[in-house]
Amino acid sequence: DKIGNITFMIFTYVGLFLRCLRFIQILMQSLADGEKDEQNPNLVYINITKAYDQAWQYGHVDLFCMLFNSIQAALFAAPCRSDILKAISKDREVAEEDFLAKIHQFLINFTATVDAIYEMYSIMNA
Repeated sequence: DKIGNITFMIFTYVGLFLRCLRFIQILMQSLADGEKDEQNPNLVYINITKAYDQAWQYGHVDLFCMLFNSIQAALFAAPCRSDILKAISKDREVAEEDFLAKIHQFLINFTATVDAIYEMYSIMNA
């Protein structure tokens, strides 16, 4: 039935949106916590991999196994840590420690909001 299909599509897109929010949250938390590759401290490969593993991977197991090489290439093509921090700070000169402290502060409310949305979504058995 048409309404059932529309409802399914809505819940599917909401689920994708929530995973995007969770990915952003985990990525920002990882950056703010100072997690980095000691060999290449300006690369965010470790941060993006962590966010992907926690927010997306379990849903991609079947569908994206065949695209593994593409995913790996995308991870290596990610911008440098300094470029990400510069873009987020809107090109303003901010000390990295101050900026990361502001990200931590932002993540307090952002994480609570994402968690609340996930909980509501789960209660609806979506």
